[in-house]
Amino acid sequence: MDKSAYPYHGGRLRWHSSLAKLTFWSFVFIGIIFIFFYRSPSSVSRFHSDPSRRSLRTSSWGGPAWEKKVQTSARIRSRNGFSVLVTGAAGFVGTHVSAALKRRGDGVLGLDNFNDYYDPTLKRARQELLERSGVFIVEGDINDAALLKKLFQVVPFTHVMHLAAQAGVRYAMQNPSSYVHSNVAGFVSLLEVCKEATSQPAIVWASSSSVYGLNTKVPFSEKDKTDQPASLYAATKKAGEEIAHTYNHIYGLSLTGLRFFTVYGPWGRPDMAYFFFTKDILNGKSIPIFEGENHGTVARDFTYIDDIVKGCLGALDTAQKSTGSGGKKKGPAQLRVFNLGNTSPVPVTNLVTILERILKVKAKRNVMKLPRNGDVQFTHANISLAHRELGYKPTTDLQAGLKKFVRWYLNYYSAAGKKADAR
Repeated sequence: MDKSAYPYHGGRLRWHSSLAKLTFWSFVFIGIIFIFFYRSPSSVSRFHSDPSRRSLRTSSWGGPAWEKKVQTSARIRSRNGFSVLVTGAAGFVGTHVSAALKRRGDGVLGLDNFNDYYDPTLKRARQELLERSGVFIVEGDINDAALLKKLFQVVPFTHVMHLAAQAGVRYAMQNPSSYVHSNVAGFVSLLEVCKEATSQPAIVWASSSSVYGLNTKVPFSEKDKTDQPASLYAATKKAGEEIAHTYNHIYGLSLTGLRFFTVYGPWGRPDMAYFFFTKDILNGKSIPIFEGENHGTVARDFTYIDDIVKGCLGALDTAQKSTGSGGKKKGPAQLRVFNLGNTSPVPVTNLVTILERILKVKAKRNVMKLPRNGDVQFTHANISLAHRELGYKPTTDLQAGLKKFVRWYLNYYSAAGKKADAR
């Protein structure tokens, strides 16, 4: 896309001294330490009494039968295969990555808390899909240190694919604590257990393109500064990248962060625009079409799920071993971050036009100004580093990907409707 389509706000001098940045990140880590280690009993009880977050509680686990399920699911069935713990396995990306790993013979164990940020029924359907392929998902929270330790006692994981997170930019304005709980404290909880392992696993984890925040230079490159987050979600993902650096430096953990760019496709998230646009167009409801200042174009680097999965597997396959053991570093370890996008931004208006053509239904468009709720006007990935290091090369354009999504959507909700009628 022509860069001139994006309004560039020049003339603003963005100078940050080293002292200012040091002060900022110092406050971030102080906040993390306070939240993670010094939560008062009253604050914990308030958290668990919040009905919107009650599904974060860990269900019962343990016992010989449970351990057998865990070991069977994580058993490697191919030569030179991996044993991978996939957090967020019932999520959109987690389901696809888990299935792909299982297909090629890796051992895969899922972990998910099945929270109710969006309809848990969809997550349960993904769980059933994975169980049919031999992937067992442990129901539990990444903040449950006892559970994580038990899993590492039962299975000596070679790799962790950490995809569990509180997603969504706008929801942070309603429930900010859930982002700190999952994306910051949860990440620390996982890394604490990984660092203590006798044979530390290599870790690949989901960062986000949101870390680029208010940057105006496009396409976004891994070399660009990421010190202007536009949302709390972005800030927690940026904090995650700094935490990853810390655990790599101190404990020798091998860590690779993946900055996903607007992932879409079958089994996707209902809170994403392409998903609820499809639903509302079919139901005859109006859909919001945002535009920037001076009627500026709002565009996204939509990336099809199969391409993202290839990038995730490429990151796992090229991840070097961690160098520590039992919490002690024995040498320098690998630390990487990659953009995973389609590198072809598409205006949201074009997305709607494609959906109209596939669905054969005219959308009721409600054009409005982009709200100040954390959304940014455009995203555009530079993927040259991922191409060089991971062999990453997206092959699915938006029209082809949306056709596959709509086919899945119609089949899934048609079947769901029949089941509901049967009940």
